[in-house]
Amino acid sequence: MGVSMNGSVARVGTWAVALLTGAVYGVAGTVGQAAQWGWFPLGLLVAVLGIGALLLAVRLLTSDRWAALATGLGAMVATLVFSGRGPGGSVVVPAPEDGQLSTGIVWTLAVPIIVAIVVAWPSTTRPSTTN
Repeated sequence: MGVSMNGSVARVGTWAVALLTGAVYGVAGTVGQAAQWGWFPLGLLVAVLGIGALLLAVRLLTSDRWAALATGLGAMVATLVFSGRGPGGSVVVPAPEDGQLSTGIVWTLAVPIIVAIVVAWPSTTRPSTTN
């Protein structure tokens, strides 16, 4: 019973750290996605590649889709919270002009899509069989 309890505590701890890590990256990606290099949306590219790499690393290193999901949920919640109007009235992700597609909208949609792909991807480990 002690080993199972320690394993459960470690797993929940992993999920908590993953959630916090995702939230931190979600904030960074939400703020950074608007950076442009001339006409090129460099901030969006870095943010999307970064969240994909983070989720992939968590999934591969932990072999746990729940840890990847916790990371993704942290990023999605942070993205949604920081995309709205702040208490002082400031807006981190402004609404696009009519008929335009902003990097903020692309970022807000890209995060859950990447999370879904990484979490739903089939596991590459095979269960061990003992005879």
